[in-house]
Amino acid sequence: MIKRLKIGYFADGKWGHNAFDKLVSDNEIEIGFVCVRFDSNDETLYRLAKTYNIDYLKHKNINSKEFIQSVKKYNCDLFVSMSFNQIFKSEILNLPKFKTINCHAGKLPKYRGRNILNWVLINDEKEFGITVHYMDEGIDTGDIILQKTFCIKDDSTYETLLEVAYKECANILYEAICMFKKGAPKGIKQSGIGFYCSQRKVGDEILDWNQNSRDIFNFVRAICSPGPMARAFIAGKEMKINKVIELKKAVDYRCIVGAILHIDKDGFLVKTKDSFVKIVEFEFDGKIKIGDRFDIK
Repeated sequence: MIKRLKIGYFADGKWGHNAFDKLVSDNEIEIGFVCVRFDSNDETLYRLAKTYNIDYLKHKNINSKEFIQSVKKYNCDLFVSMSFNQIFKSEILNLPKFKTINCHAGKLPKYRGRNILNWVLINDEKEFGITVHYMDEGIDTGDIILQKTFCIKDDSTYETLLEVAYKECANILYEAICMFKKGAPKGIKQSGIGFYCSQRKVGDEILDWNQNSRDIFNFVRAICSPGPMARAFIAGKEMKINKVIELKKAVDYRCIVGAILHIDKDGFLVKTKDSFVKIVEFEFDGKIKIGDRFDIK
């Protein structure tokens, strides 16, 4: 057993803040340095590092000889990545005694890649996972140290999953790091068929009405605020849609997809491929009326 576990912490954003709070309060863990994203203006991590007299680093290429030489002096036992955005290559991965680990808000080997909380909702999953794993030169392919799953219900949204993930990523990462106090834990090789999720970009928020009601319900809740919100257009004018209600007893029938069928004080009904949904939270600078049609791609 080592006396004190020394880590190098590569982190960013709220994900990084929550885990930092747990690590810095553990007397058996020492944070040798904090390295933030090169394009980051994370004042919270900067303030925390200064408060606890921890070196604050930022570099455009963590795989450069210059950076590797600069972090060798810390003699860290473990490097930890939490919402960091650079690819770690072999030399820096293997620099610490216990190598490098990452916390990923996805149930590996499925849901590798980016924007996982959006994709699990779009795919109508009933649970999502958080995984701490050893890093290798692949993307989210290293041996699993610790993994837990959390329920997704019909009232779950991107916002609610994000709050769970902020809290539980910190808890699970801290639990995994504590395992290293007794030496490097044995990882479990990823098995089964994995897949990668693409980073979501501008334009991916456009809603396709020519889908089933369930798919539209999932899409809207997957990118609701604080995400970009789903976007749709009436005669070229944009509407932001933040919440859709799936009507379980809605009739399956043919009609004009994207047509507005009914309006009341709570929202309005829109025809989908199979039935219809109710739009209840939206932003639109204009008037809508029954018979209007959303533009169809």
